[in-house]
Amino acid sequence: MDPPVASVVVPTHERPERLLRLLDALGAQSVPGGRFEVIVVHHGEPRTLAVLTSHPLAGDGMLRAVAVDPAHSGPSAKRNAGWREARAATVIFTDDDCRPPARWLEQIVSAALENPGDVVQGATRPDPEESWMLDRPGSKTLRVDPPSPWGQTANIAYPRALLDRLDGFDESFPNPGGEDAELLHRALQQGARHCAAPEALTHHAVDVLDLAARIRVARRWGGAVLLVKRHGAFRRHAVLGIFWRARHAWLALALIGLTLGRRWRPALALALPYVVLTRPSDTWTPVARLRALRRLPATALVDLVELLTLAEASVRYRTLLL
Repeated sequence: MDPPVASVVVPTHERPERLLRLLDALGAQSVPGGRFEVIVVHHGEPRTLAVLTSHPLAGDGMLRAVAVDPAHSGPSAKRNAGWREARAATVIFTDDDCRPPARWLEQIVSAALENPGDVVQGATRPDPEESWMLDRPGSKTLRVDPPSPWGQTANIAYPRALLDRLDGFDESFPNPGGEDAELLHRALQQGARHCAAPEALTHHAVDVLDLAARIRVARRWGGAVLLVKRHGAFRRHAVLGIFWRARHAWLALALIGLTLGRRWRPALALALPYVVLTRPSDTWTPVARLRALRRLPATALVDLVELLTLAEASVRYRTLLL
């Protein structure tokens, strides 16, 4: 049997409904069946197994499931387990919360063939079927205009030979965040180019997270400090070379204002930039102002957790990034 033209690698973690939508979209690709394979890496969750064993791609021999130990099933380890099983010369990474249009695979494979030996990144946009949720508090999605220095694995292709030389993702990144950029940076150091294929578009889910879920996500960002420690060039993306997000810088200023006690005017002046920065992106009407004030405590708490997470990681990795 001839090897496939592409291996699509998907790490999944307890999102069977999202995974099913992705597999259905992959089954509807314009690339003929049998010319590509899908490798889904999982940790044995029963509902995920049910999706994998019953999907038509499995029946057609195009879908392979790779199980990993739940104790070592971070995104880096899962992606490594997946690409090492790949039979194609081109490995395409996507995520279980993506839903590519029918020509996505055809277009990213074409771009990879036109740029042999290089990393090819497609575009990512919020799923139009779920865009109505974007204005809701706690909405979370992904938008990528390639080439992005972060190398987001929602939509990116690597030559299998390059992954072999790099030994894949760095598994010392335990959570999502930083591991994809770290791999891209090492690829560029090896002489690969980073090529944009904006026509190779995929859609990313829009999720609405409650406060507890937003805090759990905020606790994952320690990997950003490890990324900067390994590759100091990423510090140029930090505000003042120190703050990972602009909001973190303004929040730190607001926290300084809280220490001023009864001197409310200077305190208000220090807090105002953060309040303005976190306002909704819609028209600054009285209704929007009221909405911003209602959301402010939760937003500030999530930003504070991110800030403390980065401070903790800064101590652990002996590299300052807030």
